[in-house]
Amino acid sequence: MARVISVVNQKGGVGKTTTAMNLAAYLAELGNFVLLVDMDSQGNASSGLGFSREDLSHGIYEALSKKKRLHDIIVNTAHEGLRVAPSTPDLAGANIELVDMERREFQLHDLLEEVKHAYDYIIIDCPPSLGLLTINSLVAADELLIPVQSEYYALEGLGQLLQTIGLIQEHIKPELSVLGAVITMFDKRTRLSGDVMDELYKYFPDTIFRTVIPRTVRLAEAPSFGKSILHYDPKGKGARAYERLAREILEKHSV
Repeated sequence: MARVISVVNQKGGVGKTTTAMNLAAYLAELGNFVLLVDMDSQGNASSGLGFSREDLSHGIYEALSKKKRLHDIIVNTAHEGLRVAPSTPDLAGANIELVDMERREFQLHDLLEEVKHAYDYIIIDCPPSLGLLTINSLVAADELLIPVQSEYYALEGLGQLLQTIGLIQEHIKPELSVLGAVITMFDKRTRLSGDVMDELYKYFPDTIFRTVIPRTVRLAEAPSFGKSILHYDPKGKGARAYERLAREILEKHSV
């Protein structure tokens, strides 16, 4: 059965989608069968792997609203072993439609139960909010990966996210755990990045990944070409960082 990891931070622009898609690509590259679930209506994880809105007649919204089976909306990518449950703009309406559903927090969890046997990892790219789509993504997960940008304002709202996680652990899913925080967009030339890292250790004393994702132009460019960093700049420092992160996660799970 797949391990389900949600990549979550309600603050936008922290490298969440970049982390979700590149981690998924490298887990597949390292021999795993991986499903990336795009739960953000902006669809950046889908377009970042080469699927434009014009290409997609349906996506995860249709599965959540019971118009399609999840299996029928999943598409192959250019990476062997990596598939995507893509997002379309229709997903924006799901936050409202979910409100009146029975087991509204469990809709994604129940969908993934149908396909978990077919994958080693399911990576969920959460929306940058704490709405029902994100709650569904947290409840569906076994573990949470929290990207944190190494800038002063990045720590704002982190307490709110951890409070939400605590409520889900207390009332809905006690076994949900934080896999760790990963520092993104790190620029070692600035003192500020070091200060943020020190502060982050107070939030996550035992669960910060050794891997630090650097700020690079190549990582920012790759999605505009519809490619992961593995296919766009495989020898660059961004690619090496995401490979290290994937290996570090596999190492944690092998213990």
